[in-house]
Amino acid sequence: MRLVTLARRFQTPSGLYVAAASRVLFGAALFLAAPESRAPMAIRVAGIAAGLALPWIGRERLRHMFDWWAARGAYVIRALGAVVLASGLVLLYALLPALRSG
Repeated sequence: MRLVTLARRFQTPSGLYVAAASRVLFGAALFLAAPESRAPMAIRVAGIAAGLALPWIGRERLRHMFDWWAARGAYVIRALGAVVLASGLVLLYALLPALRSG
């Protein structure tokens, strides 16, 4: 399971900082892109949540969540991956500029 191996790299203190910094940057990008999107308020909320979620969760709770996830097996990991993919597609659709008539 290459995904589990990759995710384990982010459990170190430096990996957690890299993950938190990338989420804050992603959250800021979402927040700044929100006014031109199809769902500005939802995108702003997603941006704030993306930026604050990892620091709020904390290292220990994140480790417990990861251990639970990794112990579930390939089918659960794939199912959760499908949920993440679907969420990303919905986010992508919401970020597209709204169609304006006229």
